[in-house]
Amino acid sequence: MDTIRKNSRSIYAAVFGAFFLFGVSTTVIGAVLPRILDDFSWGYRGVGLVLAAGSIAFFIASYVAGTVIGRLGARAALTLGFAADTLGLTLFGTVPGLVPNLILFACVGAGQGFIEVSANWSVLRMSTEESAGKTLSLIHGAFAVGAVLGPVLAGVLIASGAPWQTAFRILAALFAVMIAVTFALPFAALGREAPRAGTGHRNHSLARKSAYWLGALSLLLYVGAEYGLSNWSAEFFVRILRASPATAAMVVSVFWFGLLAGRVGIPLAFPRTRPGMLLGILSLGMVGSYALLAVTAFIGESALPVAWAAVALAGLSSSSVYPLVIGIVAGAFPDRQGEATGLASTGGGVGAFVFPFIMSNVAAALGLAAGFVVYAAVAIAGAICYRALIASADRERARRLNKSNAG
Repeated sequence: MDTIRKNSRSIYAAVFGAFFLFGVSTTVIGAVLPRILDDFSWGYRGVGLVLAAGSIAFFIASYVAGTVIGRLGARAALTLGFAADTLGLTLFGTVPGLVPNLILFACVGAGQGFIEVSANWSVLRMSTEESAGKTLSLIHGAFAVGAVLGPVLAGVLIASGAPWQTAFRILAALFAVMIAVTFALPFAALGREAPRAGTGHRNHSLARKSAYWLGALSLLLYVGAEYGLSNWSAEFFVRILRASPATAAMVVSVFWFGLLAGRVGIPLAFPRTRPGMLLGILSLGMVGSYALLAVTAFIGESALPVAWAAVALAGLSSSSVYPLVIGIVAGAFPDRQGEATGLASTGGGVGAFVFPFIMSNVAAALGLAAGFVVYAAVAIAGAICYRALIASADRERARRLNKSNAG
């Protein structure tokens, strides 16, 4: 925690808790999905619409949050996110109708978008440019912990005989507590964004900056590859590598454990490594692991041990990519961090929404093995995009330094 300013450490702890709850709220619906289908006559298509509404609301809210947080400040933006999640989770499932629940889940997705952007922005404001990627990695580790524990906690509640809605109500209560915590913390210490003299939004649009768009494209490709492996690896192990369903079910846990270990361990193991260099190393790990998985698809069940190792490596190498990209984008635009990182998070949200459809269509048309070849190609495209982002961010820093020296 020596990379966090002392007057901001209580805020960092609160943001850590917010990301944990964010993680739980992301995966808990999947854990109770069989009960939802039993209780409500939505069918798979209806459930898909509900989940899509949450994803669309998330990436729209991410962009909106990025454009307003610099003026609103972190306290107001986080409160909006917590309030939206409290409302949505309190009322979700109280009536069986598809449309009201779709609206409520969109409310949850919008709240998550505000929480993500506000939490990232807060950590950036309390960190140095060199430490931002690592401090972000730790709070994104809290998300991974929540994502892993959410289904476990929901399963315990269901096993005890509680209605599946109980998990949502408990989460809603915890988000309501976070509103009170937010008002008790010194968020004023983070300040608000104020463009320097002569750098108003009209005259210096970020839309003309390549790093602005490369951040969004980087996270679109990264999240697409990450979600693809997480969602389809169990099916890949069963259909292609002939593993038992019980064995294949552990694959997702191995991936998430690798991701969690990386998000917590990498900032501690490499405290002085430059973010750009670290991102480059991790991207090579992603390319290697995804390519290795694609190769095992054509070897078959004899490659099962190699596939296990590739999944673990994929989780580890994927771990800190997201926070490192956010940190690099923020470093390129220190006076417009909210707007720049908001668009980057929007790119991630679009990737989470679009790539499941791409994978399902490729798998249906060409087979599951072809789908994993596509994801290997996405990992390669991501590595190229990260390299371009690093170069573009370096140019922005050099341009800023030259202006400062000239002035």
